[in-house]
Amino acid sequence: MIQNLPVSRLVNFGAVITSQAAQAPNLSTGLVLGTSTVIDVVQRMRSYATLAAVAADFGTTVQEYFAAVAWFGQSPQPVSLSIGRWANATSAGQLICGPLSAANSLIGAWTTITTGCLKVAVDGGSPSSLVSALNFSLATNLNAVAAIIQTGIQTLAGSFANVKCVYNSVYNNFVITSGTAGTSSAVAFLTAGTGGVDITGMMASLSTSSGAYVANGLAAETALAAVALFDNLFGGQWYNLFIPSAVDSDAQAIGPYIDGDAIPHFFWYNSSEVAMLSPGSTINVGYELQQLQLLHTAVQYSSQSNNAAWSMAARIATVNYAGSMTAISLMYKQEPGIAPENLTSSQAAALESYNVNYYATYAAPGTPIIEPGITPSGQFIDTVIGVDALRLQIQSNVFGVLAGATTKIPQTDAGTNTIKTAVTQACAQFIGNGLGHPGVWNTSGFGTLQEGQTLDTGFYVYVPPVASQTEQQRQERVCPPIQVAFKLAGAIDTVSGTVYVNQ
Repeated sequence: MIQNLPVSRLVNFGAVITSQAAQAPNLSTGLVLGTSTVIDVVQRMRSYATLAAVAADFGTTVQEYFAAVAWFGQSPQPVSLSIGRWANATSAGQLICGPLSAANSLIGAWTTITTGCLKVAVDGGSPSSLVSALNFSLATNLNAVAAIIQTGIQTLAGSFANVKCVYNSVYNNFVITSGTAGTSSAVAFLTAGTGGVDITGMMASLSTSSGAYVANGLAAETALAAVALFDNLFGGQWYNLFIPSAVDSDAQAIGPYIDGDAIPHFFWYNSSEVAMLSPGSTINVGYELQQLQLLHTAVQYSSQSNNAAWSMAARIATVNYAGSMTAISLMYKQEPGIAPENLTSSQAAALESYNVNYYATYAAPGTPIIEPGITPSGQFIDTVIGVDALRLQIQSNVFGVLAGATTKIPQTDAGTNTIKTAVTQACAQFIGNGLGHPGVWNTSGFGTLQEGQTLDTGFYVYVPPVASQTEQQRQERVCPPIQVAFKLAGAIDTVSGTVYVNQ
């Protein structure tokens, strides 16, 4: 056999697959922090693409479901929703068993067992106690199997008397819950039973290798502590935040946290406080949050619904900032499924004086609308969220340039121009989606931009020359500070005029 020399000895090409472009965080994401015990305190959060999926987990009678109705009921409809567990009360320790195998998911695998056994320990008790003589011969489904296991455990009495065992048909697993709550509440991994047919393997309950895990009990959390926890654990996975059970003191604590957070979020708060309908009141949540000048919070008054503010959030969450002319304001938008308020003009004026939003019907067209779409600071919601989106897109573009470069970006004017181009592209995108528009720059300028100058493109990006940097900045490889002037397009919310009639 003739041995040929490889061509690569003379001509050698390697292949480099470029890294995927960095994606800006998605501002259409929503997180509902609920107090139901459906989600354990280890998993903490689940994501849902449909209202039906939420109903399958939570049923249709709890706050998480009603919030999901408001979210998915908007038109157009947001893509997904995350629901998190706020442990507002002491939680019970749990053993969440792994998913059952295909064979053990069939009731026939259980009905042949008349002497089932396992060993269980709760609340730190040791050694594990034996549960035996479990007879599944008459069980008709896995819910009945769980009930038989529960009865067997409760028969041990003492710390076992109130232990629960249920079968979760959505996740095809068993969950064992301690009868106590708090930091000492726990259910350990099961251990093999003796003197009968050991069922711990069938239950996928022996160790993490089976998919099982332990969720120990917790002390009660404040709403702010829960928000901080979800910010640390899942901060990049959600932007809009709603807490159905939050009270005024929670809002006063959460609002400043959201404003000061390094990861951008927006907090939506619903209130039925009637004091906001009276002008001059200083003891209502609208006034209190207004005094804090919160920028990333919105309050909506509703005497009809606990989820009206979340419907408003869902409407603006549908904006696709990558599209053309997609930016919206919240004024004149609808809240499907939310009953409009019956307000007098003075009541509406009082709400607006506290920068509180509402949903009401105007007489002539008979159409209910959101009004005025504002934050406690007085800034419009769509402006705050739009500017967040612009800032994040700029950051993403610049990061993409730095991370995607196959060679270093030199600390030269040519190098900084590469960064400038990435910033310019982001600004152009947000002119295209309608957040910005060409116009006159009416504040102090920088670079070559002067106050009163027209921004023909709607924005101006300035990067000082590298020669203006200090030696220390050069050594630290810092880019000269980039300044961006961006002219907002604004929105027309009210109109006045005069009709002249001549006979």
